[in-house]
Amino acid sequence: MRPGPLPNARPGQPGQPARPRRRPGLTLPLPQRDPPSFAVPLPLPPPSTPASFSAAAPGGAQPPTAATPQTPALADLDRLRRIGSGNGGSVWMVRHRPTGRIYALKVIYGNHEDAARRQICREIEILRTADHPHVVRCHGFYDRAGDIHILLEYMDGGSLDGRRVASEPVLADIARQVLAGLAYLHSRRIVHRDIKPSNLLINSARQVKIADFGVSRILARTMGTCNSSVGTIAYMSPERINTDLNEGVYHGYFGDIWSFGLSMLEFYLGRFPFAEQLGRQVGDWASLMCAICYSNPPEAPPTASPEFRNFIACCLQKEPHRRPTAAQLLRHPFITQAQVTAPVARSPPHNFVPLT
Repeated sequence: MRPGPLPNARPGQPGQPARPRRRPGLTLPLPQRDPPSFAVPLPLPPPSTPASFSAAAPGGAQPPTAATPQTPALADLDRLRRIGSGNGGSVWMVRHRPTGRIYALKVIYGNHEDAARRQICREIEILRTADHPHVVRCHGFYDRAGDIHILLEYMDGGSLDGRRVASEPVLADIARQVLAGLAYLHSRRIVHRDIKPSNLLINSARQVKIADFGVSRILARTMGTCNSSVGTIAYMSPERINTDLNEGVYHGYFGDIWSFGLSMLEFYLGRFPFAEQLGRQVGDWASLMCAICYSNPPEAPPTASPEFRNFIACCLQKEPHRRPTAAQLLRHPFITQAQVTAPVARSPPHNFVPLT
C-alpha cells in the first residue's frame, strides 16, 4: 500500500510526491471593480480656472479640463440651411433643439486614417479651449460615419469676403479686432495659417472674429494638394510658398501677419492686391506664386494716410523677421489714432517706431 500524503504537507518536502504545478486551461477570474473605485492620480483643476497653454506640454498645449463645456448631442441639432461649402466639406446653420440656440456646423468629408483621425480629434479638442471675443468659439466635434463635424459659434453677418472698406477708421477698427484675436492665438501657440477675408466673420453687433483657426492645418494633413484652393495660396506668405527665400525656415506667426496685411489691403482697395501684377493671369497658379515670391510687395495707394501706408508696409515685408508681431501692430499709430463712430474699447497708446 502506498502511503497517503502527510497532513499539512507542503510540496517539495521529504516524503511528498511531486505534483504538477500547473493545470492546462486553468483560469482565474479578475476582480471586478466599479468605475468609481479607480483612484485619480492628481486632483482636477477647479471649474473656475480657465484652461491654459503656458505649462510645459507637448506643443504648448494642455488637454481640456473638466471646465470645458459639455458638447450638445449631434442628434439634437437640426440643420436649417447650408451657409457654405468647399472641396473638403460644408458648413450648416443648425439649431439646438432643446435650447433653440443657433450654431454653425462644419462638416469635413472623407474617410481618414486612424492616426490622422486621432490627431484631428486631439487638435480640435485643443481648439475648444480657446476663448476670446475676437475668435469664433469652437463648442465641440463629432466623429460620425467617416466625417468629422465641428460645432462652431454662429456669426449672423457672414464673412467679410468681397466687401470694400474705404473708411480708414472703420478699417482700423476691423484690423484692431483681428489683431487682438491673432495675438491671443499666438500667445497660446496656435498658428492660424489661413487668414483671408472669407475667414473673418462679423455679427450684428459689429464684432469681427477669426474663424477656422487651426482647421486649415488639420485639413492640410488629411487632404491631397490637389484639393487646395487658389484662394488659400493667394494669401500665403512668400517664404511659405518658396522655402528657399528664408533658408528653408517657415515661421507660422510671421506668415499670419503677411496674410492679415494682404487682407486689410484688399478691403481698402476692393480687389485682390496682386491683381495688377497678374493682369489677365489672375487664375493661373504659377503666375500667382511667382508674383507673391518675386515681385515687390503690394502697397497702399498714395491717397491713403501715411499711417495706413506704413501699417501695410510693416505687414508685407519680404523678410519674415521684419514683420511686427500682432501685439506690436496693436500699438501702431494706424490703430491707436483711429476714431470710429461706434464706441469701442481701445488699448492705451504706446510708442511705435515705424519702418523707414
